[in-house]
Amino acid sequence: MRALLSVYDKTDLDKLAKYLVENEFELISTGGTYNFLSDKGFQVTKVDSVTGSPEILDGRVKTLHPKIHGGILAKRENVSHSEDLSNNGIDYIDLVVTNLYPFYSVATDINATEDQIMENIDIGGPTLLRASAKNFQDVVVLVDPADYSLFENNWSTNKFGIKERKYLAGKAFQHVAHYDTLISEYLRGNDEFSETLTVALTKVSDLRYGENPHQKGSFYKLDSTKLPNQGFGSFVQHHGKDLSYVNLLDADAAFNLVNDYSDNAIAIIKHTNPCCLAVGNEELDVLFEKALTQGDAISAYGGIIATNKNIDMKFADKIRTLLSPINGIRMFYEIVVCSSIDQDALDHLKKKSKDLRILTVPNVDTSYNWQTMRTLRGGMLIQDSDLSIEKEFELVSVRKPTKRELEDLTIAWIVCKHVKSNAITFVKDGVLVGMGAGQPNRVGSAKISGEAAQNKAIGAAAASDALIPFPDTIEVCAEYGVTSLVHTGGSIRDAESVDIANKLNLSFFTSGVRHFSH
Repeated sequence: MRALLSVYDKTDLDKLAKYLVENEFELISTGGTYNFLSDKGFQVTKVDSVTGSPEILDGRVKTLHPKIHGGILAKRENVSHSEDLSNNGIDYIDLVVTNLYPFYSVATDINATEDQIMENIDIGGPTLLRASAKNFQDVVVLVDPADYSLFENNWSTNKFGIKERKYLAGKAFQHVAHYDTLISEYLRGNDEFSETLTVALTKVSDLRYGENPHQKGSFYKLDSTKLPNQGFGSFVQHHGKDLSYVNLLDADAAFNLVNDYSDNAIAIIKHTNPCCLAVGNEELDVLFEKALTQGDAISAYGGIIATNKNIDMKFADKIRTLLSPINGIRMFYEIVVCSSIDQDALDHLKKKSKDLRILTVPNVDTSYNWQTMRTLRGGMLIQDSDLSIEKEFELVSVRKPTKRELEDLTIAWIVCKHVKSNAITFVKDGVLVGMGAGQPNRVGSAKISGEAAQNKAIGAAAASDALIPFPDTIEVCAEYGVTSLVHTGGSIRDAESVDIANKLNLSFFTSGVRHFSH
């Protein structure tokens, strides 16, 4: 039996080599792997001794030779193949152990040159993997050191059957596909909507279940050479229970919301919709208390807290100690997510609950347009992310807003973008006081927002995530005390809406941009 070993990642390679020698495998190897094994005291045959050809082109060509690939690809039960090997002095290779040059880590190194990146595109390794995986019935392929134990535990007991061979072959092809996807992405540059598309993902963890207990679920990190190690794919969990599918959806929604603001922002999310929000120049502990006491504190129970700033001890203590303004009970939260947290604040926050999940997430470069993907049955929708943040609107009414109203209008407009359509938001003095989400008609969302806000809506600013097609939505907002309102504009009935706004003495604006969220 012969085994070809040619790896970049040498994790546990010496243990595997020891097992192979004990089971009477001849070891064949290349360059750095040969030196590694020889230094460990193993007797190893160099590849060029097998091929009769030296490594050339600075090591670019080592294993690309008929005496290697013939020994891998030959089918043992094919008489013609056996004759070809015999006539050409080629012996079978029964096991291939290889993994690839670290293209991804080099391509994402800001100091790497393009020549260095190109030199880390492995050619011989993927060819070995594809050849051995194709002939899995006769050749075992190991691409992941984590699978060495699978081989060792089953080979010598003759339990290593076609099922195991096929599994490892599939894993090898997947490894090559993932590798090639990253290379393709790097070389394509900004070709974002190409005719064919593959996405490179790496599993972070299996989840307890999916959106519901009867659904399976896993979390995968997006591997990208364009913007590596940013966003939720690179979060760090410092405390608490394992994250669920719904936890991750909510935490991502919360973090995306607060990071659309440049001022200090704190939000509490429930089922991806914001129930509490405060934005301003005050410190986070002050904003948090304003958000909870003036927002939807009932929905905040069991919610996800997010901020766009560092969490200090004062904010951590406020999260830990602030009681419900509704009934005075101790508040419960699922997650706290931020970009950074002081160590003393982290230690203090851990004491709130052993289950409280505390996450830090690398800030995302908002100048880069992440694509969003949603699966359909048998297809996928891909679009640019909605990164548009409008801070200037066109006044179309007679009444002009106060400075505070205009500030609230901007806050309301941004948060409205993060509410499920049809969406209406009310903001007063930098605080979300009412939110209506997910209604099939816009006036219904306005009523929900008003009912939530009650008298806190007096003097508030309102935002609609799309155009207001009929005056009734404006009338409902005004009934609750709203004094300024922004919508997309562009309806054939815009003139009617402006007339109603003027009659009700509202400041009325258009943004020119729609922010549907489904």
